[in-house]
Amino acid sequence: MFELSVDAQFSAAHCLRGYEGDCGRIHGHTFKVTVIVAAQNNSNIGMAMDFKIIAKILKESVKDFDHRFLNEHEYFLTINPTSENIAYILFNRLSKEISGEGISVLSVTVAESDHYRATYRKASNHEQQS
Repeated sequence: MFELSVDAQFSAAHCLRGYEGDCGRIHGHTFKVTVIVAAQNNSNIGMAMDFKIIAKILKESVKDFDHRFLNEHEYFLTINPTSENIAYILFNRLSKEISGEGISVLSVTVAESDHYRATYRKASNHEQQS
């Protein structure tokens, strides 16, 4: 299996409802998003999937969050716009767009700084049965 990684970024502001501390106040980040795509096969030209296709889909998916106050976005009216929730939302969005014979999204990581990031990945069949 091949794993293909593609990055994108967006800038946005948010505040965390119910959080006691600095993150409870409005602040901003340049979020970096990494999607990892699994590909079972390699094409006859040696590419599992064109990076440009993944990049275009990822860029389109994060564009909706760019230069926004995330708390006002429809996804975050009832849940906090945390890196965890952003990763979950993007994973589900990207999984609908990046799929096919032997192709699937493995994970989405959202970093709000060089030191803090959250990753969402679909549970394996073994984890789902537990």
